[in-house]
Amino acid sequence: MDRFLRNIFFTLLLTIIAFFSFSPGSLTKSPEEINRIKKIYYQNHLLRYKNIFRYDERSEGDTLVDILTYDLYFDLHPEEKLLKGIAKIKFTLKNKNTNYIDLNFYDNFDLTGLLLNGKNIDYDYDENLLSIPLNGTLPDTSIVEVRYEGTPGRGGFVGFAFGSINDNSLVYTLSEPDYASTWFPCNDIPVDKALLDIRIENDSSKISVSNGILMDVKNKGDRKVYHWKTLYPISTYLITLYSSDYVSFSDDYISLDEQDTMKIEYYVLPDKLDNARIDFAENPKIMKFFAETFGEYPFINEKYGVAEFLWQLGAMEHQTITGVASNLIGGNNFFLDVYIHELAHHWWGDAVGPKSWNDIWLNEGFSSYCEALYFESVSGRSALFSTMQSKYQENFNGILSNPESNLFSSTVYNKGAWVLHMLRWEVGDSLFFSSLRAYYEKFKYSNAATGDFITVCDSVTGGNLDDFFEQWIDRKGQIELEYDYRTYNKDNKYITEIKLIQLNDLYKFPLEIQFKYDEENSDYFRIYVDAQKQEISFQTITEPKQVILDPKGWLLMNIR
Repeated sequence: MDRFLRNIFFTLLLTIIAFFSFSPGSLTKSPEEINRIKKIYYQNHLLRYKNIFRYDERSEGDTLVDILTYDLYFDLHPEEKLLKGIAKIKFTLKNKNTNYIDLNFYDNFDLTGLLLNGKNIDYDYDENLLSIPLNGTLPDTSIVEVRYEGTPGRGGFVGFAFGSINDNSLVYTLSEPDYASTWFPCNDIPVDKALLDIRIENDSSKISVSNGILMDVKNKGDRKVYHWKTLYPISTYLITLYSSDYVSFSDDYISLDEQDTMKIEYYVLPDKLDNARIDFAENPKIMKFFAETFGEYPFINEKYGVAEFLWQLGAMEHQTITGVASNLIGGNNFFLDVYIHELAHHWWGDAVGPKSWNDIWLNEGFSSYCEALYFESVSGRSALFSTMQSKYQENFNGILSNPESNLFSSTVYNKGAWVLHMLRWEVGDSLFFSSLRAYYEKFKYSNAATGDFITVCDSVTGGNLDDFFEQWIDRKGQIELEYDYRTYNKDNKYITEIKLIQLNDLYKFPLEIQFKYDEENSDYFRIYVDAQKQEISFQTITEPKQVILDPKGWLLMNIR
């Protein structure tokens, strides 16, 4: 099966069809039929989520606090769907004159205690906001402790879920974009990264997994407490927990300098173990490729991991512990593109986070293009172009620079990937990959906006890419190009005149033209198109039998 044609349209949320896990006929379907079924399935399921996202548009400058650490304790009672939580949040004030702080926190919990620097204090808790008045001057850093219990409300894709499968509980979370506050109080915007300690208490038969490294496991009667800790800052939407009857296995990843060996850890339910060993096997190879291409795996002193969860529409790049839908784990490697995409997020989205949700294409477009890059590394340039062709569509709705509520649309994922593909064509491989490496190094463990990426690209390439990004980031649509040509003989040479007309908006772009003389012989010319109407001529010794524009597929373009 041509796996490059199996790439999907909305990879993060739209990567799962139960069909592949249980249909005997799926193994005989053509790549085109698989893509058709996926596309229908994804589009139908996207409608379920179209209007649920009311993401927080605050930026770093809009908040009064800077969170330094989250110290979280979750006592899980799946049978009762009861969560008992303790959140100790260390923060500093951005403005010493402020007289209150606000934390995002869904208001369906019962608060059983609230302390500020060890003292009881009044608070307001309403409309999913916990407001804490500040009486007097605070020290440079303060700690607010919130104790609460209740059943978490669902939000977004999931929020917090007491799930079950085959009569076994599986507790999991999925908080993107700003639903971490459905299960703990926080400053729920991506730009406010913090360090994390998280303790998860559950029945002693359960394995509980979270971000970072496992510090210890302690017995507490007939229960166990797993303590995980991050060494690198993390955004709230990437904080997660999973707790179930997991079995685990692991791979080793050796760092590029061969100084560190890091575990890649896998947690699945027993019935998925054999399938997971097949489906997850390529992760070390994928990680090495990305490390060589962009820079070392950013969380090398922690881990990478994959945990099975029950959100059946895809996967989620929780920092160092990706959640993967149980129906993805089929043992047939149909969804290798998903594992590539989620691992790529650890560079693009986790290490380099978005400054706001308007910058989400820097997460999803980058990770979607990484699928094509990996397949290219394994199977050559043809795999790059076939993967990108599977992400093509004539009409991408909305614009990348302001996706509004369409955070998880094909525009963000696939047009975002096409922007990188065309940037590569614009500046060449050397400058393109140098730009990505420079961008990664500059913003690793912090956050970036689209303008930051453009600035890095301008600096590395030594040019001005304003026109390129304006036409692809700030506009709808694509190149609509009509062309005609004629060839005639003059002085024993062939003159080919080509007329180009852009039918809609003017785009400026380098265009490759193939003169095909026969099945084995061609010439390739590169020109720059910068006018609504353009005429060019070429002189060749042999008469071309065919003139083909953009023969390989570098441009998001409709040719007529």
